[in-house]
Amino acid sequence: MNPQPIKKVLIVGAGIAGCSTAITLAELGLSVTLIEKQDQWRFQSSGIFVYSNGLRALQQVGVLPQILEAGFALPDGKNIYLDHSGALITNVFYPSVSPGIPPILGIKRSEIHRILAGKLATLGVNIKLATTVTRLNAFDPSAPANVVFNDGNEETFDLIIAADGIRSQIRQLIFPEISPRNTHFGVWRSVHARPAHLRDKYMQMGIGKRLGIMPISDDKLYIFGTVPEPGNPWFDPQDWPRIMREKFAEFQGPARTFLNEVSEHSEVLYTVVEEVAADLPWHKGRVLLLGDAAHASTPFMGQGGAMAIEDAVVLKTLLQRHQFQTSVLEAFGTARYPVCRFVQDASRKVGEAGAIEDAASCLARNHNMQQKAQLQVDQFYQQLETLNSFKGVTPNHHQETKQ
Repeated sequence: MNPQPIKKVLIVGAGIAGCSTAITLAELGLSVTLIEKQDQWRFQSSGIFVYSNGLRALQQVGVLPQILEAGFALPDGKNIYLDHSGALITNVFYPSVSPGIPPILGIKRSEIHRILAGKLATLGVNIKLATTVTRLNAFDPSAPANVVFNDGNEETFDLIIAADGIRSQIRQLIFPEISPRNTHFGVWRSVHARPAHLRDKYMQMGIGKRLGIMPISDDKLYIFGTVPEPGNPWFDPQDWPRIMREKFAEFQGPARTFLNEVSEHSEVLYTVVEEVAADLPWHKGRVLLLGDAAHASTPFMGQGGAMAIEDAVVLKTLLQRHQFQTSVLEAFGTARYPVCRFVQDASRKVGEAGAIEDAASCLARNHNMQQKAQLQVDQFYQQLETLNSFKGVTPNHHQETKQ
């Protein structure tokens, strides 16, 4: 006899992964509670770009029209590569996974969360802010999970999903040996007004550094730069504008205008680049890791958000396929691990190429990009689609059956 099917789900963390998963599972008719440690919706206001596979997943979540309206799509997927002086290296065109879905879109992170929160409201998902888990007993897959919250209330659930990010509290409880790895890179971001003529994505490849430009709405863009940061230094947020200008002082070309604008009045954000490369299993008992809690990646392929949203869509598919039994937890890891590890490895390699710190090697890298960059992009997305079809699981393959 099969155990009690999954009917009641707790999702910890209301970021992109948690919100997307709450939507897909609520659409299955499951009772979903979403908790978030913040006392109000506050999310990083810098930009993010989502490639076509991630936009397809957002279509499956049911929010793509709103995303397209709020963000800035590049219909031809053009990425202009320049060196730090502004000289052209090459142009690369990112593919679309299907008609009607653009190759790439830029958007403010806060807009994605606003749209996902609106969808959650229409589904009536139970959202509890300023809420954390203080005690967890969920390691017996034959029995419901017992959770104690920070307000002292106690509740049982059939499934607990840890979508609480790279420093996941729930992951620490069930897999204390897994922790984020410092990649010794730092990322600097700032938001600016978008000139009407700037409608493409730019990436300037410097010596040991790279700096990108991406439109994120009709009137805004953001710039994002990565630099090696050995030793994990701490920078006072009050100094971020000055330090960002100094870090990229040698950059000219289209980036120069925006670097000159960076001031104490700018939206500037600095983060250390970390990754979580957790081997399987991603579950224990009735707890499942998802999104950055399981597979946080470096940002160099721009796939972190897409992987989280795909997680939500694939979990929905597999829950139906496994008739809402806990066997879905192992199946989820088996399906997603090859995809996410492939993205992590590719992103790490791209980051290392961008961190070359001698001029001669950078010239050789740029020449290699002229010869091979488009082929490498095409091969990456072809392989990503192949892996997304692993054992027949793709973000497009789903049913609308409810319990």
